Amino acid sequence: MGRTSSHRLAMMRNMVTSLIEHERIETTEAKAKELRQETEKMITLAKKGDLHARRQALAFIRDKDVVYKLFEEIKNRYLDRNGGYTKISKLRYRHGDAAPISVIELIGRVEEKKTKKKKGKAQEALDKVKGLISKDKEPKVEAEKTE
Repeated sequence: MGRTSSHRLAMMRNMVTSLIEHERIETTEAKAKELRQETEKMITLAKKGDLHARRQALAFIRDKDVVYKLFEEIKNRYLDRNGGYTKISKLRYRHGDAAPISVIELIGRVEEKKTKKKKGKAQEALDKVKGLISKDKEPKVEAEKTE
């Protein structure tokens, strides 16, 4: 990857931490393939679940909150699975150097709910009119009450 061994190790530690924390990251294809190996080792350690495995994970990850998430939440997803905890999907080529960009994500992650985009006044008015017309086929008119 064109880095010294210490830089490469630090980069892998940071990327494993980010992947476990966010459960999905975007990176180059070569880094994603290397990241897969290290991440699967950490998940295997979490499946062991003993103190020695936790200390080994802490020696690599160095973020207690992420290790806690790994051993308490992520471990339970993969108890009946014997490997293949990550998925790599190719996205595009980077504009500057045409490097292939991929997404690496944990299998079975919970999708986050997307927030609705705020509509403009014109779109809200159009939706309101469509809603009124589609229900009755005619615009609603309030009837006057007679006493």
